Amino acid sequence: MTTLFDPFRLAEVTLANRIVVSPMCQYSAHEGCAADWHLVHWGQLLQSGAGLMFVEATAVTPEGRISAGCLGLWDDACERALTDTMSRARRCAAPTPVAIQLAHAGRKASSAPPWVGGHLAPAEGGWIPVAPSAVPYAEGDPVPAALDAAGLERIRDAFASAARRAHRAGIDVVEIHMAHGYLLHEFLSPLSNRREDRYGGGFEGRTRFPLEVFDAVRATLPRSTPVGVRLSATDWVDGGWTVGETVALAGMLGARGCAFVDVSSAGISPHQQIESRPGLHVPFARAVRHATKLPTIVVGLISEPAQADAIVSSGDADLVALARGFLWNPRWAWHAAAALGATVVPPEQYLRAAPQGAAGVFVRPRR
Repeated sequence: MTTLFDPFRLAEVTLANRIVVSPMCQYSAHEGCAADWHLVHWGQLLQSGAGLMFVEATAVTPEGRISAGCLGLWDDACERALTDTMSRARRCAAPTPVAIQLAHAGRKASSAPPWVGGHLAPAEGGWIPVAPSAVPYAEGDPVPAALDAAGLERIRDAFASAARRAHRAGIDVVEIHMAHGYLLHEFLSPLSNRREDRYGGGFEGRTRFPLEVFDAVRATLPRSTPVGVRLSATDWVDGGWTVGETVALAGMLGARGCAFVDVSSAGISPHQQIESRPGLHVPFARAVRHATKLPTIVVGLISEPAQADAIVSSGDADLVALARGFLWNPRWAWHAAAALGATVVPPEQYLRAAPQGAAGVFVRPRR
């Protein structure tokens, strides 16, 4: 028996299985608006058989983009583009819940796409990034502008506004990005947060603004909409954010109505020393899940169906997410179902595609 293909509920949203398409930046938007690339990209991932598909990190303000090509949700044009493009993609796939990751890049903003690399100066089409403190990510990087009280309020309100837009666009699940060295993670980590006001210092101060953002997003959405967070469980740097702090923050978030924790790691410093191994984040997800009883998603070097099934079967995490694995093989969930003796619902046009040895993997969609 496989657990990977058992249904799962996030609040009022039912997932057909425990497989998640993780958010993956595409650097292909126009002024924050979804474009033709997103229609094709989302369309194939919605046909993957996964139980939940994430839209990429979506900036809540223009300066919160990683690059000028990053998806955004800060105005009516962005909302219209998301609504139209996603609705068209969903019309061509089996019903699949869609999540969005709301984000602000902080001091890692104003970068070129990764296939180009490097930061962009304002004269090159970039902008001055903002952060908790005027501390650059790496030597030679631009010094970000430290956010004042008005800036914090503006960004907090922008997260809430983007959440409302996502809900109107038909998004089922909202995730707040507090990981990978972006703005909210920058507040959490003592490596990047050098503030001396109520938003810095010890654990209580460093968690204050991320918690305020969560509260603002949670308050603006119906209770039936799950709101979760992605956390970097550790910075992998001495003196940085720790697994113990992650567990403590997850407990605080759970008390505020957090529906799940999406567990990853790193991103705050070029000095990180990551113990790269298959399923490297599984022990962190296990710690969060066992301490808080919150549903957890785990991501990171998970590639084989049996490996994914073992993670959820053992109770280490509730959901397993793949990112690049789905880019390499957009039908990963189909092949996992065949390997584990489970079923998926493909588009009817593809029902005849299963090879003879996997004839039972497809089931017809309900009408």
